[in-house]
Amino acid sequence: MKHEAVFTFDTPDAGVIAASLVPESDNGEIGRSRGSVHAVSDTSFQIQIQADDLTALRAALNTWLRLVQIAEEMVQTTKKAGRTNE
Repeated sequence: MKHEAVFTFDTPDAGVIAASLVPESDNGEIGRSRGSVHAVSDTSFQIQIQADDLTALRAALNTWLRLVQIAEEMVQTTKKAGRTNE
């Protein structure tokens, strides 16, 4: 893979969000890119995206950043409803 992007997210909900993204990283390489998620600490996690070309990197970044956003929104929604896995 020629291109790589790494993002670190700091949030009190890092464990829940990272755990929800692990199945996506278990898919391995799909097409021209692949992504992985790693817990850094109790309050932060990192996503790493690699791609063969810049177009594939952009597409993978859009997907992964959207997945993080959705996971965060779902955590907030369940907190408001009084339900959480913690």
